[in-house]
Amino acid sequence: MRPLRLAVIGVGDVAQRDYLPEAHRLAGIAELTVVCGRHPDRARSVAERYASRWSTDYQEAIDSDVDAVVNLTPVDVHYEINRAALRGGRHVYTEKPVAASAAEARELRDLAAGLGLVLVCAPSVLLFPQIRYVRELLASGRLGIIRSARAHANGGVPPWEGYASDPTPFFSAAGGPLVDMGVYPLHTLTGLLGPVRQVAALSSRTRDSFVIDDGPFRGKVVPVECEDHWQLVAALPGCVASVEATFATAEGMAPECELRSDQGAVAFSLLDVAAPVRVLEPGAAAWTDVVVAHERSAGPDHILGVLHLAECIASSRPPLASADHAVHVLDVIEAARRAAASGQPVAVDPSAADALPVGATKAVA
Repeated sequence: MRPLRLAVIGVGDVAQRDYLPEAHRLAGIAELTVVCGRHPDRARSVAERYASRWSTDYQEAIDSDVDAVVNLTPVDVHYEINRAALRGGRHVYTEKPVAASAAEARELRDLAAGLGLVLVCAPSVLLFPQIRYVRELLASGRLGIIRSARAHANGGVPPWEGYASDPTPFFSAAGGPLVDMGVYPLHTLTGLLGPVRQVAALSSRTRDSFVIDDGPFRGKVVPVECEDHWQLVAALPGCVASVEATFATAEGMAPECELRSDQGAVAFSLLDVAAPVRVLEPGAAAWTDVVVAHERSAGPDHILGVLHLAECIASSRPPLASADHAVHVLDVIEAARRAAASGQPVAVDPSAADALPVGATKAVA
C-alpha cells in the first residue's frame, strides 16, 4: 500500500515540539503532503523541513490530495476543523479535546461513523508504552483490586519559558488546565479502571491575567478567563480517585499517576515515556523500577496517535484512542464543572461509558 497522505493543520508549539521531530517514524506508513498554519512564514518554514506544500487556508489543505487530516490547532477551532475534515471525506487525528463540548464530540463521532471514517482522538496516552505495561500488569491480576488512585497533570505557571505560540486559547473560557492537562489522567484512569460514575470538584482562578515575557508575543497581556486550578474526586468501578489539573503551581516530585490495590501498587508517568514504572509487588519490601522500551527519547510520544490512525485505517480496526472515550472524558469534565459550581457531587452521563477500552489490549495497533 502507498503511504497515507496527511495534511497537518496547525504548525505551532505542539507540532514543532512533539509531533514533527518524530515524523521520520512515519516513513513508509504516512507522509506529510501539506502543512497549514495561520502565519505564512511559519507554515513555509515548516514545509521546507517536513512537507512538499504549505497553506494558510485549512479548507484548502483539507481539499488537497490527502487521505487524512492531523489537527494540531488551538482548542477553540478543533470542532470546526474536525467537522470540515470529516465532511470532506478525510480520516482525522485530532489534538485534545476533539471539541469544546460533549455534545459537539458526539456529533463528530456520529458523523465519522456515518461516513465510514476513522476518528482518532488525543491524548493517545493509552498507546504510550508505560501505560500499555501498566494495563498488562493490571490484567494479570498480580496487584489485586485497585481501590485508590491518585493522578495529576501540571502545566506549570505561565508565562511558559520558550513557548513560541500565543497561549491565549489555553486560558479562554473553553480552555484551562482541566481540558488541556486533566484529560491525561482522566483518559488513563478511565482506560485502565473503567468509567467515572460520579464526580465532586473544587476549582479556583488564581490570577486575572499575565504578561508574556518571552518570544514573538512578548508584552501581550493574556486574560485568564477560566479556573486555572482544579481538584476532582471521582468514583470509578471499585475505586475512588483524586485528580489534579493545574496551571498554578510549580512541578512536583511525585509521578503523575499512582494506583494502589489491596495487595500492591504501581506508580508511573503520564507524560514521559522514558520514566520507569515503579511497582510494589504483593508481599515485597520495596518498590522495583521497570524500564519499559520506548522510541521517543523523553516526553510524551504523541506521534503514536498518528501511527495509530494509519494502522486503524489499514486494518479497519476501531481505534483505542476513540471518539467514544473522548466523549466520556468530556462528560466527566462537564460534570466536574457543574459539581464545582454547585458544591455537590454530580453523576456523569453514562451513555458513552460502555464503549470504553478497559482491558481491550487487542485494540492496540
